[in-house]
Amino acid sequence: MKKPGGHGQDRFRKARAVVFAGLTLCLIFSAGLAFGSSEGEAGPKGWVKTDTYRVINFVVLAGALVFLLRKPISQALKGRIDGIREQLEELEAKKKEAEKQLANYNEKLSQMDREAETIVAAYIKQGEETKARLIEEAKAAAEKLEAQAQRNIEHHFKQAKSALQAEIIAKALAKAEAVIKESISDNDQDRLVTEYLDKVVA
Repeated sequence: MKKPGGHGQDRFRKARAVVFAGLTLCLIFSAGLAFGSSEGEAGPKGWVKTDTYRVINFVVLAGALVFLLRKPISQALKGRIDGIREQLEELEAKKKEAEKQLANYNEKLSQMDREAETIVAAYIKQGEETKARLIEEAKAAAEKLEAQAQRNIEHHFKQAKSALQAEIIAKALAKAEAVIKESISDNDQDRLVTEYLDKVVA
């Protein structure tokens, strides 16, 4: 990919090299004139006619160089400015693209946060429902166990009551039998037998 403004930079470099070369030639030429005039004149140092010529020559050469290089330099500067402008536009476009991507990422993060909150809320609701169901099941199981224990207690109580009644009756009968045996004589027994037989025959 060609770097923006590269062509303008090349032209600017070329124009700068031309200007530098022209100024160098002017200085060399002026120095040569000064050297030649200093050798051709024999007198005290000061402003002489050749100095005026040297200044005029330098001004003319500098003006010519400016006139000749004005367009290339202007074009080079314009190219450089255009290149900088293109770079700025490209950087601005990249900045806008980066801001757009950042906005997209922020939106995705917001969506992920909302989804996470929704998932957490769903799990909390599911946990509360499970907790309530387990409590209801525990209550139902406790009620069943309590009813079963009550039935078992009543059954054992009835069995114990029946066994106690049977034991009491057996003891009462044994005691009554013992009392009867002790209180009834042989004559009483014969009389009771005779009365029973008379009742039967009658």
